[in-house]
Amino acid sequence: MSLVGETFRRLAQIPGIRAELGAPLAQYTRFGIGGPADIYAETCVPESFIEALQIARASGLETVVIGGGTNLIVSDDGVRGVVLKLASDHIERNGLSVYFESGASLQALVDFTVGEGLKGLETMTGIPGSAGAAVYGNAGAYGHSIAEVIESVRFFDGHTVREFGNAECEFHYRESIFKKRKEWIIFSASLAMKPGDTAELRATADRILTTRNKKYPPTMKCAGSIFKNFLFAELPPDVAAQVPSTVVIEGKVPSAWFLEQVGAKGMTRGDIHVADYHANLIFNGGQGTARDLTVIITELKDRVRARWGIPLEEEVQYVGFPVEEAVPA
Repeated sequence: MSLVGETFRRLAQIPGIRAELGAPLAQYTRFGIGGPADIYAETCVPESFIEALQIARASGLETVVIGGGTNLIVSDDGVRGVVLKLASDHIERNGLSVYFESGASLQALVDFTVGEGLKGLETMTGIPGSAGAAVYGNAGAYGHSIAEVIESVRFFDGHTVREFGNAECEFHYRESIFKKRKEWIIFSASLAMKPGDTAELRATADRILTTRNKKYPPTMKCAGSIFKNFLFAELPPDVAAQVPSTVVIEGKVPSAWFLEQVGAKGMTRGDIHVADYHANLIFNGGQGTARDLTVIITELKDRVRARWGIPLEEEVQYVGFPVEEAVPA
């Protein structure tokens, strides 16, 4: 029996695991792009996930753990190895604390807290993806991020399940220690919330959702913004001097502004498009490929670097690409 076949057999025997050979990964990403995985395995049981992860890593096959797939660009060739997903999605309240499992959608978590009259996540309504991924990337919007309310995070470090407090998570703008230690897998987290008026929170969330849906329609095959915004204070002085003050929002300069200056709006390659109304929005028209998507990303990075001498940094993650191709220059 082949290595893939033997690994699949062992994974399929784990209680609570759903395993599949040759699963098209496009169905697990919001871009709707990506070739097949040799093995795809999913479970809602953390103990089964740990066993599956240990088997996959011990096999020597490439092993990738995914969440909601919102911020993934998967190679057209797929993954020659194992793709695992922990889909546990329980959410519960204990006083002003909210516990959630990483497989819960961020929207479900936002709706839960708003419905419970708990303030702190309402500005994050409409952000797609899993709650675990939101912790991983310190997701946020409208001047707030999930790090502001994180109390603790429970994760598997490859050997044991551990728990970090907020400070240990090393949160920064769209960053956390979990991004640096990709082998660590977030299982769950707790939030320290504040009491709020349910009607007011819902009104705020609905207003933001209406705005977000105009910019990023729910049916659009995209990852939201492709590139991180820039912290104004960290820009080179000569670049900062050229940025209009009206562009700076809460200490950040939108990457879209720099992209607009280099003619990004409306760019296309194949069926991959840069929106004509938002220079930091790239979407798949339906038949796009990862190859065309990464070529456009590379072109945009090159244009901004040539014009401004600053590096654009993606919010998306690359899966199934050779290391030298994983992050276009």
